[in-house]
Amino acid sequence: MHHPARLPVFAALLGVTLLVGLLAGSRALAQSDAGTYKLGPGDQIIITVFGEDDLSMTFRLSDTGMLNYPLLGELKIEGLSVAELEQLITQGLKGPYLVNPDVTVSIGEYRSFFVNGEVRKPGGYPYQPGLTLEKALALAGGFTERASRGKVDVVRGSEPGTKGQRIKLSEPVFAGDVITVPQSFF
Repeated sequence: MHHPARLPVFAALLGVTLLVGLLAGSRALAQSDAGTYKLGPGDQIIITVFGEDDLSMTFRLSDTGMLNYPLLGELKIEGLSVAELEQLITQGLKGPYLVNPDVTVSIGEYRSFFVNGEVRKPGGYPYQPGLTLEKALALAGGFTERASRGKVDVVRGSEPGTKGQRIKLSEPVFAGDVITVPQSFF
């Protein structure tokens, strides 16, 4: 026996299940990206301690990589993930200062990556999680007519002073990276 009244209910349930699955997958992707992202100079960081306005702050990380945090003093935070910084502050405040601190750390604005050479709008652009070389070049207005499209080099922000490496358009770009598009000789 076929029940036509159940078909719309089944279709609605299937749609909701797929939507929840997609949202969970994109959230997991964002969380995994946030978990691997390392803080560096230029990042705007937001620290919120629930119920403690004096301990909440927004700041841009300087070249020193240090944070002068109330009650805890100087903290070296460059190279830490958001979760690691959250844990560091929570552990530092726990006990003598607060019984059970509720600390949240987030990134207000990522540090820049840079595009130079044969693109329409060379310059620095704020990093975005999930950024690929193709998207970075689009932000810079795309290639000029003289660009050597197959020879794009990237110097990783995590390895300054090294020689650029050639990457594909689908490969990731990270905060602090310097992308160079050379001129074609043909």
